[in-house]
Amino acid sequence: MNRRILVTSALPYANGPIHIGHLVEYIQTDIWVRFQKIVGNRCIYICADDTHGTAIMIRARKEGRSEEDLIEAMSQEHQRDFDGFGIQFDHYGSTNSEANREICGQFWQALRQQDLIAEREIEQLYDPEAETFLADRFVRGTCPKCGRTDQPGDNCECGHTYRPTELIDPKSTLSGATPEIREATHLFVELEKLHGFLAEWIDSSDALQSETANYLKGHFLADELRDWDISRPAPYFGFEIPDSPGNYWYVWFDAPIGYIASSKQWCDANGEELSDWWQSEECEVHHFIGKDITYFHTLFWPGMLKTAGFSLPTKVHIHGFLNVDREKMSKSKGTLISAATYLKHSQPEYLRYFYATKLSSRVEDLDLSLDEFTEKVNSDLVGKVVNLASRVGKFANKTGLSAEYPDDGGLFESAAKAGDEIASAYEACEYAKAMRLIMELADAANPYVEHAKPWEMKKDDARQQELQDVCTVALNLFRQLAIYLSPVLPSLAAQCSELLGDEITSWDQSKSPLLGTPVAKFKRMMDRVQKEDLEKMIDESKEEAAADAAIENAPQFNDSDQPLKDEPLSEEITIDDFAKVDLRVARVVSAEHVPEANKLLKLTLSLGGDERRQVFAGIKAAYEPEALVGRLVVMVANLKPRKMRFGLSEGMVTASGPGGADVFILGVDEGALPGQRVH
Repeated sequence: MNRRILVTSALPYANGPIHIGHLVEYIQTDIWVRFQKIVGNRCIYICADDTHGTAIMIRARKEGRSEEDLIEAMSQEHQRDFDGFGIQFDHYGSTNSEANREICGQFWQALRQQDLIAEREIEQLYDPEAETFLADRFVRGTCPKCGRTDQPGDNCECGHTYRPTELIDPKSTLSGATPEIREATHLFVELEKLHGFLAEWIDSSDALQSETANYLKGHFLADELRDWDISRPAPYFGFEIPDSPGNYWYVWFDAPIGYIASSKQWCDANGEELSDWWQSEECEVHHFIGKDITYFHTLFWPGMLKTAGFSLPTKVHIHGFLNVDREKMSKSKGTLISAATYLKHSQPEYLRYFYATKLSSRVEDLDLSLDEFTEKVNSDLVGKVVNLASRVGKFANKTGLSAEYPDDGGLFESAAKAGDEIASAYEACEYAKAMRLIMELADAANPYVEHAKPWEMKKDDARQQELQDVCTVALNLFRQLAIYLSPVLPSLAAQCSELLGDEITSWDQSKSPLLGTPVAKFKRMMDRVQKEDLEKMIDESKEEAAADAAIENAPQFNDSDQPLKDEPLSEEITIDDFAKVDLRVARVVSAEHVPEANKLLKLTLSLGGDERRQVFAGIKAAYEPEALVGRLVVMVANLKPRKMRFGLSEGMVTASGPGGADVFILGVDEGALPGQRVH
């Protein structure tokens, strides 16, 4: 009997782009889902953007637009990046939906009815500059237990958890200010009342890896569980709590409920019942998450599900972090690579395969070495898998496949038998093992072609049947590899389907050879990775980080022309210093959006005659490009050109204002001439 399976990945936060560290999880999940589908199970993959919280509110305010506009733009960007890597969701929603608000209300009512909500005044950190209470993620400080510095507001790398007010020397990540302690009303879930249930669930189910279960028992369940702070006071972007006006559900309350809300949207669109997926013993629920959010998904979430009458997770698949060349990803080193930047320089299939060679069912960090990446892709995919098809593809278009399967020394039969072991490895998330088994088959298949030398048979008319047989064996062995790799490399499966005129739709296709059919003209399937391209990707990521930092750190002013922060003015300069700044009148010849940038417009400026300058200006929130064409502006003409990821910026347009939508280009008398110096 085929299984019914619902799968989720952690919801990406709508405050930034997808990067290659995030992709570990989404690629891991997509591989598992594709495997379940090809073996015949009914499996749906549900995800959504996590859209609420202080960070979204602050960023929207800074960029001069509404939170709704911001999260819609980020959703489109996220889905574009996921699609670029072949990650296919059955539904991709948003936590800022009416479906989510409704189901949050159901959970809340259940918690209230079972007397699990407590209300009390607490001391909370408040940022006096950003004028907001600070969520845990917006505070950094020194751990009160082990003394580690630069730790977040709720837990330390040592495993200790605490309240943000317990941090030593806390700082707001929003403004850098030292937070104040203020009182506010908060609502709590009394988790200790669920202690017995959680302990039993962790002990008796197979939902968690053993190391995770032991971690929870040692760090949390050995003591009394702390109450979970589930609300935040205004101002806050989220859902206001119906029976507690002025308070909002904390983002970690409504985010996991977003799994169910997004599922409901899929059900409504497909004529399905939500209860068949979230309240049925016949449906499995699988969560894929990173180790940093373990306790949310293994303590808070199961407790909420149990209370509200929804299915508990069948399995929580937890993975480690991504390192690059054995170090944490770094913006300054160019190793925090965005999905969009990666796709400019390399193929998505290569990263999918590389991650698959590294992933197991254990909670282990992965390391991406550029040398190893290059070697694995070139050796395994290009040198072994694709090579098997390319060496006979040019001949097979003329011969087609033999009507009967030739003697291949048992290669096809052996590979067919290996399918069960490979499938078991996929099922258990032992992708590295699956890749090893598949490459062993490729290693066995390639010598067959090498020894047969079909390129010599092509020259001898008497050996054309022999040539057809060799092509038949090689392409059927390649087809087996493509089937086994299809969860990881769906594009390769599609190329194989096109070549042989038979779509790969089932795992069992690996058990029977394809015979007596024509073969399409062979098309190049993969190119070798060039390390130079990867180095360009690193360089571009460094430039992106520098450009973003320059925009982020640019001074902004309020209506009184005083710095927003209570900081000293820059070092004084003399009139001679200022005289070095060459201010010129310029006319905007063209203006356009920069798709990869949130704040920049690309301007082409005329300084008179044939002189043109390209300038990137951080005024996107304030001006539509077409409104700028033909306008006269003042530019700094002698600013040293700066190479950015979007191109070369050859000057600066002068403007004033607090930022976001309130930026105003300095006006110029229309009688002025382009190139004229401004005094």
